[in-house]
Amino acid sequence: MLKLKEMAKKQKGNLILLGVYAFFSGASILGQAYLFATIIDGVFLKGVPFSDITTLLAGLLFVLFARTLFNYLIGKTGIKMASRVKRGLRQFLLRTYSNTTLQSSIHGQSGQKVSVLLDAVDKVDSYFSKYIPKIFQATIIPVLIFIVIFFEHVPTGVIILITAPFIPIYMVVIGFKTKDKSEEQLHKMAAFSGKFLDTLQGLTTLKLFGHSQKQKEEIRKSSLEFRDATMDVLKIAFQNSLILEFVSMLSIGLIALEVAIRMIIFQDLSFYTGFLMLILAPEFYNKLKELGSAFHTGKGSIGAANVIEEELENTFAPVTWGEEHLDEKTPPTIVLSKAGFRYGDAGFSLTNINLVIHPYENVAIVGKTGSGKTTLLHVLAGLFPLTAGKILINGNPRDMYKEEEWFGGVSYISQSPYLFSGTIAENIAVGSRHSTTMEEIEHAGEKAGIAEVVRSLADGYDTKIGEVGRGLSGGEKQRIAIARAFLKRPSVILFDEPTTGLDLYTERILQESLDELSRNATVITVAHRLHTIQRADKIMVMEDGKIITAGTHQELLNHALYKRMVSVQQGGA
Repeated sequence: MLKLKEMAKKQKGNLILLGVYAFFSGASILGQAYLFATIIDGVFLKGVPFSDITTLLAGLLFVLFARTLFNYLIGKTGIKMASRVKRGLRQFLLRTYSNTTLQSSIHGQSGQKVSVLLDAVDKVDSYFSKYIPKIFQATIIPVLIFIVIFFEHVPTGVIILITAPFIPIYMVVIGFKTKDKSEEQLHKMAAFSGKFLDTLQGLTTLKLFGHSQKQKEEIRKSSLEFRDATMDVLKIAFQNSLILEFVSMLSIGLIALEVAIRMIIFQDLSFYTGFLMLILAPEFYNKLKELGSAFHTGKGSIGAANVIEEELENTFAPVTWGEEHLDEKTPPTIVLSKAGFRYGDAGFSLTNINLVIHPYENVAIVGKTGSGKTTLLHVLAGLFPLTAGKILINGNPRDMYKEEEWFGGVSYISQSPYLFSGTIAENIAVGSRHSTTMEEIEHAGEKAGIAEVVRSLADGYDTKIGEVGRGLSGGEKQRIAIARAFLKRPSVILFDEPTTGLDLYTERILQESLDELSRNATVITVAHRLHTIQRADKIMVMEDGKIITAGTHQELLNHALYKRMVSVQQGGA
């Protein structure tokens, strides 16, 4: 649970400073009021010469400077607290996003995650920079003023005692509404950000399929919803300010009326005391009014914290990794025992997966679309955490190994590898855990069959490519992904049939590279083209999230489902 109060309590030093600064700020306000009343009373009513009040004027300048200084220190301390909390929240969100499982990383929209990371965290700022400092000021300063008012003039204190509670009562009532509306506003902002980024990324596709106008209307609708949510929050803020102004002005008016009646009609109140009351009463109500405004923003911050918490709840906790060590040269023995994984509470699931993969073994996973092949590959890779059973690496639970060490020995080559905006050399170098030389990168490119293509480019390996590999063909992207693996020299290689959809010439080049890459590693392949895995040591047939049979190609030809799959593909060929 993301509790802002608990986060504030961890900054005890800053909280103590806020209390000290608030006390001295209150003392400077009282000093200012006393000195101002004394000077006015002395000069205009008692005829004190100006030369006799120079000391009082110097004292007034000093307390004015002190008040300004302590207000500045209160604001600075609040900003420091907010900065520390925001930095911690952003670092925590980034760690969560970077360490999360693949299932979680594909959940939601990128723009929505960015909106939470930036906008929602920024919204938390006001809780620490405004709300908490105002809490200290509204707790300490009005109490000091009230004590002095009661000591100097009891009737004014009674009026304050009756009217002041209306402000916090109203604050509580309006605060809950503010929190709900702020949460709604942030959800609308996140939805708008996600939709807008999605549209920009897929603009070409939308135009090709004639959906750009429809998507334009979707963005317009989303932006209007965000506008309406923002206007609702502003409406509450304006109502809040109006009511607080009304209550405070009415209360100050009652005090002024009472002071005027006593000074003019009953004449039992001195000008000095009455003027002092008229100076201190607005100070008292101003602090409560400022707290009311800060309370509004504070509730908005709590709403933002709830949005961040929802995002964290929707992000699956990363796998815990321990301290066992792997042999980098020898592939490990991988055992799945009654392993299971489920997408959400009612989504597709893998159930009761029992599997032993020996070092250097060539294992293939086949099955109809939606049978769970890729999900099982993700579980084997460590991208999805098990929800049942266990996975053992060399007889030890996988979470006993360091994450960096496990992934350092694994290469995952999918049908659509991700390439970053940068040079071809930089994209190949991603495969290495250490600094690499251009000679090593070129050698990996030769092995992967990309060297000839690179040599035809004007800038060679320094050629810039766009985000997601824009500017390269599907086969070229695959060869860069395989070059990464040659650079990495993994002990376990996971293939999600990377040759699917490629022309026969490109497929042959890639298959030769994959065969060479597989000589010194355990290979696990999700196969869509069955002719590519006929020489596999073990073929597992999946259906509905279960392994229904396993064996060699010849052995499985006697199994109805596998035989039917082979016949269909041969017929298609």
